[in-house]
Amino acid sequence: MKKQLVTILGCFAFLSMTAQKIGPPAPYGALPTESQLNWQELEQYVLVHFTPTTFQNKEWGYGDADPKIFNPVKFDASQIVNAAKDGGFKGVIFVAKHHDGFCLWPTKTTSYNISKSPFRNGKGDMVKEFEVAARKAGMKFGLYCSPWDRNNEDYGKPEYVEKYRNQLRELYSNYGELFITWFDGANGGDGYYGGKNEKRSIDRSTYYGWEKTWGISRELQPGAVIFADNGDVRWVGNERGFANETSWATFTPEPIAGKTVAVPGETDSEKAQGGTRNGKFWKPAECDVPLRNGWFYHANEDNQVKSVAELFEIYCKSVGRGAGMDIGLAPNTEGVLHQNDVKALKDFGDFLKKLFADNLAQSAVITASEVRGENQIFFGTKNLTDNDRYSYWATSDEVKKASVTLEWDKEQTFNIIRLRENIKLGQRIEKVEIEAFINKNWKKVGEATSIGANRLVRLPNYITTSKLRILIKESPVSIALSDVGVFREPEQLALPKIKRDKDGNVSITSEPTVNQIRYTIDGTEPTLQSPVYASPFPFLSSGDVKAKSFGTDQKSSETTTQSFNVCKKDWRISTVTFENEEKEKSMNAIDDNAETFWSTADNPSLMPLPQSIVIDMGSEMEIASVSYLPRKNGTGGIVKNYQWEVSTDNRIWTTVAQGEFANIKSNPVEQNIVLKTAAKARYIKFSGKSSVEGNYISAAELGVKTIK
Repeated sequence: MKKQLVTILGCFAFLSMTAQKIGPPAPYGALPTESQLNWQELEQYVLVHFTPTTFQNKEWGYGDADPKIFNPVKFDASQIVNAAKDGGFKGVIFVAKHHDGFCLWPTKTTSYNISKSPFRNGKGDMVKEFEVAARKAGMKFGLYCSPWDRNNEDYGKPEYVEKYRNQLRELYSNYGELFITWFDGANGGDGYYGGKNEKRSIDRSTYYGWEKTWGISRELQPGAVIFADNGDVRWVGNERGFANETSWATFTPEPIAGKTVAVPGETDSEKAQGGTRNGKFWKPAECDVPLRNGWFYHANEDNQVKSVAELFEIYCKSVGRGAGMDIGLAPNTEGVLHQNDVKALKDFGDFLKKLFADNLAQSAVITASEVRGENQIFFGTKNLTDNDRYSYWATSDEVKKASVTLEWDKEQTFNIIRLRENIKLGQRIEKVEIEAFINKNWKKVGEATSIGANRLVRLPNYITTSKLRILIKESPVSIALSDVGVFREPEQLALPKIKRDKDGNVSITSEPTVNQIRYTIDGTEPTLQSPVYASPFPFLSSGDVKAKSFGTDQKSSETTTQSFNVCKKDWRISTVTFENEEKEKSMNAIDDNAETFWSTADNPSLMPLPQSIVIDMGSEMEIASVSYLPRKNGTGGIVKNYQWEVSTDNRIWTTVAQGEFANIKSNPVEQNIVLKTAAKARYIKFSGKSSVEGNYISAAELGVKTIK
């Protein structure tokens, strides 16, 4: 027995000496901090927007709302937080103050705060209620306090910056440990500053003194990452929720056009989408996108909540590309999430649980073409399936191309491969190819670049095989791969796609083809008793068409909802401020084709804004809402401040809506404006008073809905 013990101890001593002799690979490039590692592991969290803006049915508040309107009588932070938890999300960021300047905690810095509202009889603290709910649910908590304040009388002056910093001090001192302190780049513009309706401009790169302002977070919340254009976590540069196919966690900030250096608080958002290979800093991307069209609640969007299929595509293109997935949640005026939002989150969470419940790689025999120092204990393939992000298979320093092979005793069917690197050693791998053994031959089925903290390779189709090979094709240094996962995505029936042509005929298709599609046009959910779609049908009015796919087993897909404006087949352009040489171009604004657009960009006389277009709808109707769809490609001419007028005779005009399309540059979705009072009209006039870029206006589509 003593001899055996000596032998065992001798083996461990030998292995320890071998490991010390060989040692781990040297780190490569910029490396994450401890707080960034914690953030990378979180992967999914939500951002909750709820202010008086919700009660105004606006996307951005102007700063003029009376605090008395803020009274969510059924407010329940736990309902919102637990819905997010059911969706698989692990953290909650609460918007403590948005651009309207209304503070949702009883701050000492401004009287424009929750204590002036009826909520909890003026004794409420919504930040505290969200913090308590998050801790109780076992979720991380973070805060966002907008730098821009459209209500504060001192905004634009040095005095405001100190007020803002004091707000941060209050938030970062009184609500426990935060995982993230969140900042954004919406700064300066028109507002209701101290009751003055005016525009105030600032230089966002210098006004806030970012180094000192961020220093408050560093001092009071040292474990939190800072999210900002040029923070510890960078903005991905869009609000679609997608990182680039090649997405580096390292980043070298570059200046925005017209500036000579990159400064804290801002950077070139287009270049931020893919990061920088061999960048100077570890600055992974956050992909933020609302669960609905907008960040705040709007009743007309209750049927426009993202489906499981849409959320999973975002997941694959954010978390699956090494970024964070940040989904915006919008409580309604009662203070809770709408049932459609709750269901969407629950369905998505259940989908993820089912997807990742069985890692097929754990039942495979895994071999590698080479192991660092032949040390299977420290650097062998067993580390690829031990659910530890920081144990890893490694190759010798000189081995920069290698492969691992997974072999099962019987064939497996799957379509998702997950790869992770040990990012404590940097982001190393540049290209991977994936092969499956099919019909006695190796066949390439997938590839990926920029592995990093997490990479999901989603194959276009399920494959069935008993052997899978992962080839690391390009890496500047030795390999340090920490995880291989193989999963079968839960099967879902194809979602129907609903379209309407310019003559008002609706067609519904699916890809791949399903057994049958059933639909409704009255706003109800399709069931087995609903009409079966057989051929295109006319739908000339405004309203929602809903459809579901049904399989032979009578199981159904998620519901697809397409909201239509009034059909425009009889519409004509009456007049425009400026008409392009080609007369028909103005028709692009009413051709029911989102890919085309009309603009006044070719205006030879550079006619100043506002600019407008007048549409003859062919007959008089009672309008309930109007809509503006911005151009898809580019930002030129996208209208920011607008005015809608109506007329029955094209002579006497009445203004029915005016204001701003808030956040339209970052989130260029259709803008639907519900009129306070329905208006009879044959003619509608849309005017752009300002645009986000250029001295002209553009529109992909203009439309109206009528009273049902």
